[in-house]
Amino acid sequence: MGVIIEKERMNRQMPQRIEDAKLLVIDDALEPEEFEEEALATDAGFARYLALQEEFKEGLQKLTRLGVNVVLVDRGVADIAEEMLADAGMMVLQRVASRDIRRVAEHTGARLLKRTALRRNAADLARYIGQARTVYEDEHLEQVRVVGGAGSPMATILVGAATAEVVQERERIAQDAAAAVQAAIRGGVVPGGGAVEIAMMREVQEVRGEAAGMAAFGVDCLVEALKRPLAQIVANAGFNPLEKVSECISAQAQAGSDSLGVDCDTGEIVDMLSAGVVDPTLVKAHALRAAGEIAEAILRIDTIIKMREAGAEAGPAARDMDSNKW
Repeated sequence: MGVIIEKERMNRQMPQRIEDAKLLVIDDALEPEEFEEEALATDAGFARYLALQEEFKEGLQKLTRLGVNVVLVDRGVADIAEEMLADAGMMVLQRVASRDIRRVAEHTGARLLKRTALRRNAADLARYIGQARTVYEDEHLEQVRVVGGAGSPMATILVGAATAEVVQERERIAQDAAAAVQAAIRGGVVPGGGAVEIAMMREVQEVRGEAAGMAAFGVDCLVEALKRPLAQIVANAGFNPLEKVSECISAQAQAGSDSLGVDCDTGEIVDMLSAGVVDPTLVKAHALRAAGEIAEAILRIDTIIKMREAGAEAGPAARDMDSNKW
């Protein structure tokens, strides 16, 4: 649970673990305002430079008085800021990725601010502070973890492997799984394991007698297509697809249940919902819709190719007679 930041604390003098954390997220550099070196050659410019340095230090002292103990910075941190914040017992992370900055702010309820905002009074700055139950550094993985934020709840999935290529593949699988869970929460679930396709196939078969000619052929093609998910699943498990698909069709018809499928461990017919094998409704509907659109596109492409072949067979003379059609 929480957010993982691929960074380490700036130095070992800073605490490794902080409970009841108060976080400030700075979408900027934690440095005094930039000052042109040419201006330092004048007395007024040098005085202005010293004033900016004192103003910056006062802003850092405000953070200490507000009880801030974790600071995340999008860019660099000035040496004086690192020293003062370390002495105050704060954990500071610099050059944090923008994506992590936004996630931490959302998770903890913090508001992003620029370094110029440190000039504001303490009451205004307090509105920018986020909270978390724990912030700690995992020295082995070289990461900082923010857990129990007061904002939006978040979880991070860790994906690791021996090579970068395998990590990428596992990350893709993890992203697909997380998206499937989100879709299931939003739109509900249907029986998985190819069971719902068999149930739809049985419904389609009922209209087979009403179709004739090419329409009947289309219905037959759809029936075979709806059998394919279960057939492929049981084939991958080492069973005979023809046998198991027929058993599933018969079992659903006899029991009047649309959720019966094949247990790939035993080969027995079981209730997919009871077994916990489900598919997100939104994902399933999208897959069926996409399959229909692809089939339609293939049929149109096939028709166009046949038309071009017919034109080619007509010969050069026919092409010259009607060049627009060619």
